[in-house]
Amino acid sequence: MSEYRNDTKCIHAGYHPGNGEPRVLPIVQSTTFRYETSEAMGRLFDLEDPGFFYTRLGNPTLDAVEQKIAALEGGVGAMLTSSGQAATMLAVLNICHAGSHVVSSSAIYGGTFNLLYKTLAELGIACTFVNPDCSPEELEAAFRENTRCVFAETLSNPSLNVTDLELFAEKAHAHGVPLIVDNTFPTPMNCRPFAFGADIVTHSTTKYMDGHAVQVGGCIVDSGNFNWENGKFPMLTEPDESYHGITYVKQFGKAAYITKARTHLMRDIGAQASPMNAFLLNLGLETLALRMERHCSNAMKVAEYLEKHEKISWINYPSLPSNPNHALAKKYMPHGTCGVISFGIKGGREAAMRFMDSLKLASVVTHVADLRTCVLHPASTTHRQMTEEQLLEAGISADLIRMSVGIENIDDILEDIAQALENA
Repeated sequence: MSEYRNDTKCIHAGYHPGNGEPRVLPIVQSTTFRYETSEAMGRLFDLEDPGFFYTRLGNPTLDAVEQKIAALEGGVGAMLTSSGQAATMLAVLNICHAGSHVVSSSAIYGGTFNLLYKTLAELGIACTFVNPDCSPEELEAAFRENTRCVFAETLSNPSLNVTDLELFAEKAHAHGVPLIVDNTFPTPMNCRPFAFGADIVTHSTTKYMDGHAVQVGGCIVDSGNFNWENGKFPMLTEPDESYHGITYVKQFGKAAYITKARTHLMRDIGAQASPMNAFLLNLGLETLALRMERHCSNAMKVAEYLEKHEKISWINYPSLPSNPNHALAKKYMPHGTCGVISFGIKGGREAAMRFMDSLKLASVVTHVADLRTCVLHPASTTHRQMTEEQLLEAGISADLIRMSVGIENIDDILEDIAQALENA
């Protein structure tokens, strides 16, 4: 597949039907798989042979979609999870334990912030948050001796900060730790973080990858590029007694990280995706390239319209030349960012609510990044657990409206926005 471009991989990567086999990836809706001997089954449990024996650890439908996403990101392997939140959690827990420390951008999804700030802290994993626009010196100061990874979002939800991936990767590697990047908003169609030094990529496949709001899922992708043998990651370089003493790096080489995530954490935590959800995700992936083009085109026209409107107090869309992150956006996402825009309306929170309630085509929903235009007020919904100070650090003001521009006719979208602004 390396000779094909990403829009072709969206359709063909991961599943290659043979003579007389289904043209479309089938749903293998089975919890378990039959083998003729106990010895054959035992070799699977000991990780000596490849194969499927229980859907929590592997399934042909999931495997094909995992291969497709790995190909799109340029990684050595991927693992589907039950949600994007599960993907982030497992990506960190795979290399962090009680006593570890994480450096994270403060401009991240509210659920991810709470995961790092509260839940993982309760498990003994500390986190230092840094401004996504921090200087190299400020980023450097956040590291500790026990830091084991750096986390950021390529394009933050919902503040739309563009992470300087090369800077974050450089600092992470200087301290001998990997950079984990959530690439949900740009998708691999608009940004491939491995090309800029990231080591692990996560996705909420619930968003653009699915694109139809019909399945909740996540994915972890391993670049295969990080050197785990620097003394900081014994879980990958020392024998795992739960598998009779195998050493992941020795046995699985470049795929050590993603293999451990599956055979250790997925085995024990069980946050797996279902075959049906993987099938639905694959249908979305097949049109991802086309949809991202339309999302970005429509969003740009909406952003240009809002930027000139007298009732708009501010607008944030990195593809706009006036945006302070425009240079970084062009560097990391030269073909477009995503379909999400954030903006404020004169009159503050009350005017924002009136605007949202007046929309007819666009819906007020918790979701984001599917083919239908929708809006949300993050400060009172997805990020409501954060304090005022934390909201400001994440770039979320009280009047911020997050609009996910869909793929409807652009004139219908603009007319809906215009009539709603009259009532704001």
